[in-house]
Formats: sequence, structure tokens, C-alpha cells
Amino acid sequence: MAEGKPVQKDLNSSLRFGFLIHDVSRLRRIVVDRALKPLGITRSQWWVLAFLSRRDGMTQTALAADLDLTKVAIGGLLDRMEASRLVERRADPKDGRARRVYLTKSGQKLIATIRENVENVEVGILTKIPEADLNQASDTLLALKNTLLEMVDSDDPDDDRADINILE
Repeated sequence: MAEGKPVQKDLNSSLRFGFLIHDVSRLRRIVVDRALKPLGITRSQWWVLAFLSRRDGMTQTALAADLDLTKVAIGGLLDRMEASRLVERRADPKDGRARRVYLTKSGQKLIATIRENVENVEVGILTKIPEADLNQASDTLLALKNTLLEMVDSDDPDDDRADINILE
């Protein structure tokens, strides 16, 4: 900061940084998808399971919002996952209109297998990066995430998705 004003960032550098984050995320999803393909699970399904493993019993509406899916899309996805006995939906005891989504025993077992496979992929992805660099990158990304959450909160105070920490 110079005299109370933030230092101006190079927009071209910032844009490249944003594209780089996007590309890394996209390529990581491709690699993880390939690792999970033998399990017969789609990206949408493993994302549902991942969110439920952190917040089991989410409402169907909250899950749709977190996954950036429509209510119709999440309904069809959950229908298929329920038929495969990975999840079950139950009426919310406090709100009869809401349905909560829970992992079944099969879903919980699949989560353990997914975590094992993803951990192996992560080790392969990160093996060439020194630990200090990983820690610095994590700190930087967490700071960016917190800044973005503040911006989301200030834009939409009713949006409770900002409280989700997928890293925990």
C-alpha cells in the first residue's frame, strides 16, 4: 500500500492467474474423473457424494445451489443415485416441503473408496511440488477464497452457500 492506497495490480497478470486457476481445476477434474471411471461413477455423482460427506442431510435445494444445478437437474441425479442406493431422501421434520439428502451405507463405503483413489491422484499431481510451495499456494488460494466469500456475502446477504468450506 502506498500512502493508504492499494497497490495497482497488473490486469494482464491477474487475468492470466484467473485462467490458470480455471485450467488447473479443469485438468484436475479430468484426471480425477479418469481415476474414478472404474468405479462406475460420474463427476456429478461424486460431487454429490463429496458434498454430502461433509454436510450429510443437506436439503435438496441447498445441494442444488452448492452444485450450481437446477432443482430439476438435482432431482433427476438424486433419483438415479437413490435407485443405486447411494443416497436417500427424507422429509425435513421441521419443513414438510423440504427434502433432506443422506448418504446410505453404500454411499459411505463408496466415499471411502473415492477418497482413496483421489488421494492417490493428488499424490501424483503434487509430487513434483516442494512442500513449502504447496503451503504458500494453499495460503494464497485460501486468502483469495476468503476475499471472494466476502464479496459474495456483500452482494447477497441471504446466500448461505458462502459458509461452506469444501477443504474441511
